[in-house]
Amino acid sequence: MILKMAKKLFIPGPVDVSPDVFREMSKPMIGHRGKEFSTLLEDCVENLKRLMFTEKNIFLCPSSSTGLMEAAVRNCVKDKCLNVGNGAFGERWHYITKANGKEADLLQLEWGEAPTPKIIDEKLSTGDYDAITLVHNETSTGVTAPIYDIAKVIKDYDVSFLVDTVSSMAGIKVEVDKLGIDVCLFGVQKAMALPAGLSICSVSETALEKAKSIGNRGYYFDFLTYLKYWDRRQTPTTGAISIMQGLRYQLDKILNKEGLENRFKRHREMGNLTRKWAKKNFDILPEEKYASDTVSCIKNTKNINCGDLKQKLAEKGYVFANGYGKLADKTFRIAHMGDRTLDELKAYLETIDEVLGI
Repeated sequence: MILKMAKKLFIPGPVDVSPDVFREMSKPMIGHRGKEFSTLLEDCVENLKRLMFTEKNIFLCPSSSTGLMEAAVRNCVKDKCLNVGNGAFGERWHYITKANGKEADLLQLEWGEAPTPKIIDEKLSTGDYDAITLVHNETSTGVTAPIYDIAKVIKDYDVSFLVDTVSSMAGIKVEVDKLGIDVCLFGVQKAMALPAGLSICSVSETALEKAKSIGNRGYYFDFLTYLKYWDRRQTPTTGAISIMQGLRYQLDKILNKEGLENRFKRHREMGNLTRKWAKKNFDILPEEKYASDTVSCIKNTKNINCGDLKQKLAEKGYVFANGYGKLADKTFRIAHMGDRTLDELKAYLETIDEVLGI
């Protein structure tokens, strides 16, 4: 028997998982080297390509998204990488790059700022880099980078374009092939609305060719190993079978029942509602044109006690998200992603109003 969650998660991942998805995940286990698994993998990959607007190779990895950040670095950084850091996860890219023994510079921006095509163009024009990392939707600050404008600049340079879409994929449109992304990665526990434990990436042919010239790629995250196993419709290690069963089901719901454009529209509506509420009662951290449609970062202009608010919301059946890292208590975050509905979001915002007396 699957129990309903006691509290609604309004944190930016993991998010609530629908009961029908859990039911699909409770199907009997299958062998990971048999035909059933190959069919499951193929079905997932086929629909992931539709979700990501790509014809590139798709790899599924039983890890967090951070694992695929490391994979992107180990496979695609040969000489020196430019890490764009305008929040905690952009800076994490830099830490990972350095920890893997790669040369790297951090393009340090204020948390809450959006990277611009101009500043990236200026850095890449030095010719110092063969790769660049970017967080499309910075979960720590609620900033969505203007990736379509940035991509136009990056196409002028011979660099590997490595993009974290962890909190945007399936909530905000990301057209991988149109953008020329070499590695696009995300986890399924955010806008995909699945349990944590599976990460996914697309990898371009250019990236795979480059990987052949780079040593010490390891094994677990070696893209060439993934490609070799994909050729026989397998994965290098045991797949996250139950989550994959849920993924196949959820992709069908997203693509064929709700529809991608309707899903993007719902996320925009939830983002607009949250921003309207925030500007009435507090303020938002980013400039509005860069504000995310999946997670809003609210300036704590009233100096409310976030710990107290968290406790009171828990008593009413909600899980609250404080600001991330150095923004804790200075900001708080409201996630509006996955299968969350506009009515559920309205009820949450009204409950916050009630608790704070505003």
